[in-house]
Amino acid sequence: MSAYILRRLMLMVPTLIGIMVINFFVIQAAPGGPVEQTISRLQGRGDVTARITGSGEANSAAQQSSESGSNLSRGARGLPPELIERIRKQYGFDKPVGERFLDMMRGYLVFDLGDSFFRNARVADLVLSKMPVSISLGLWTTLLIYLISIPLGIAKAVRDGSRFDVVSSSIVIVGNAIPGFLFALLLVVLFAGGSYWKVFPLRGIVSDDWRELGWLALIGDYAWHMALPILAMVIGGFATLAMLTKNSFLEEINKQYVLTARAKGLVERRVLYGHIFRNAMLVVIAGFPAAFIGVLFSGSLLIEVIFSLDGMGLLGFEAAISRDYPVMFGTLWTLGVIGLVVGLIGDLLYMVVDPRIDFETRGA
Repeated sequence: MSAYILRRLMLMVPTLIGIMVINFFVIQAAPGGPVEQTISRLQGRGDVTARITGSGEANSAAQQSSESGSNLSRGARGLPPELIERIRKQYGFDKPVGERFLDMMRGYLVFDLGDSFFRNARVADLVLSKMPVSISLGLWTTLLIYLISIPLGIAKAVRDGSRFDVVSSSIVIVGNAIPGFLFALLLVVLFAGGSYWKVFPLRGIVSDDWRELGWLALIGDYAWHMALPILAMVIGGFATLAMLTKNSFLEEINKQYVLTARAKGLVERRVLYGHIFRNAMLVVIAGFPAAFIGVLFSGSLLIEVIFSLDGMGLLGFEAAISRDYPVMFGTLWTLGVIGLVVGLIGDLLYMVVDPRIDFETRGA
């Protein structure tokens, strides 16, 4: 087991580098980079020019822009070439693209994610400040989805074709058809003061005075704030997993070893959880890393916006819009590391479910 874990950890390095290489050069080719973003701001806001360059020339440009009374006229005249070159140097675009990539990766290897172009903060600090929100959404949503889907899928497999199976399938299909953000808006209208009752808060994961609360009150306050966002993400997330669990159990139920176990006189519960469960759950566990990462980062963006939750999804989205490259790549690097680690944990869970699996006899 230890040798397998070591091999997987060693493979993470080239995998992360490959992810960063592809995304770095693809993003570099996209129009509207940080230099263009800054030039666009300078053409419309003279105070930004003064803040970025801190030079007399910038102040002069800002004054001319103000006196013209028109952003378009300032943009038509353009910016001085030396000012543009100063902006390029400030963001590191005076270096070749390969050198910029190597400089970035050297920092990442020592966990230095650089500084944001537009937020005046270290990327690592930004990521760490947003992580609790995203982890709260991703962790609890994934756990609830699994806690609902696995028992539901088993019950549907055991009662395949019954009225319970048909009714639950209809409910699952309807829940899956409703986008999470639409259900979130409905919850806001009904329970967050939108039009009816104000039962739950609409902003943040804890109250402003959470530091003054005791542990029990803090847990209750945290659950109070997270109830609606998590419910909105869970409602449409358990359909696929429930059907996957059902189909996995149905496939195993009809195999020869199950018939043999029943012929030996084992009770149905022992057959179901002592024999079928281990084999059927392998497929379900295999999807855990992808489910967690999907919920943690990509699936929570609109939920974060609707419930004013400042998490990683919103951070990455805003960075992509503003072309804040350090934040974009820092977020991507963090996502990659978490994804690979969770993937490794998912593989190791195979052994918990089925001890017959021996990783020591397998290659990386």
